[in-house]
Amino acid sequence: MSEMLIPRRTVLAAVGLGTAGALIGGSPAEAAVKLTVQEVQIRVAGWHTHLPITGVFDKPTHDAVRGFQRAHGLPPDGVVDAATHDRLMALAKPDGSTISFEWAQFASPDGSGFAGGTADEATVRERTRRLMYKLEALRHKLDGRVVHVTNGFHSTAHRARLRGAGDSTHTHGGTADITVAGLTTHAVHSVAQTCGFSGLGPWTQSWLHCDSGTELISP
Repeated sequence: MSEMLIPRRTVLAAVGLGTAGALIGGSPAEAAVKLTVQEVQIRVAGWHTHLPITGVFDKPTHDAVRGFQRAHGLPPDGVVDAATHDRLMALAKPDGSTISFEWAQFASPDGSGFAGGTADEATVRERTRRLMYKLEALRHKLDGRVVHVTNGFHSTAHRARLRGAGDSTHTHGGTADITVAGLTTHAVHSVAQTCGFSGLGPWTQSWLHCDSGTELISP
C-alpha cells in the first residue's frame, strides 16, 4: 500500500485511529508535499518514548506531533498543518542529513562509509538518518547543547579489528555513542529515555550508547 501524502494548507485530523485512512483533510489541497505519514513519524519519533514507524496516523503519532509542536512554539493540537509541516521540513538538509548532524559523523572510521556492515548500505544509511532525528530531539531537549558523536556505524571488518562484538548494533546502523559537553552521562541518559531510542547504554560510562536497533526498515 502506498503512503499517503500530507497536503499543504490542509488541516489534518486523526480519526478512526489505527486504520490506513486515519487522516482526513479539511479542504482540497493546493499542492502536494513530500512528507508521508511515515516520514512525519520518523521526524517526530524523538518526541515519544517509543513510536513505531507504521505509516498509520495513530494515537502515539498524534501525541508525538503534539510534543514536537509544544517544543517548537506551535499550537499543540496534534494536527500536521502548514506551520507544523514547514517546521518538520526545516529539520532536513538537502543531502538527507539533519540540521545539526553530518553523515561523516556516523561513517565507519575505516573509510568504508556505510558499507560492509551486517545490512546493505542503503539500510544502514536509512537507519542512521532516522537516528539523526531522535538526536535532534535530544539536542532540543538539552537546550540546544551540541551532541558530539564519538562513534557511529562500524563495518564488520573495523569491528573485528576493535575486537568488539560481531553482532554489535554499530554494524547495523542507527547507532551512536555520544557525549554532551557540560553534562554527565547520567543527565543525558535521563533525557534520552524520552527520545524514542530502542536501546541505551549504561550511564556509568563517559559516553552514552543509543540506538534504534529494533526498528525495521521496509524495502
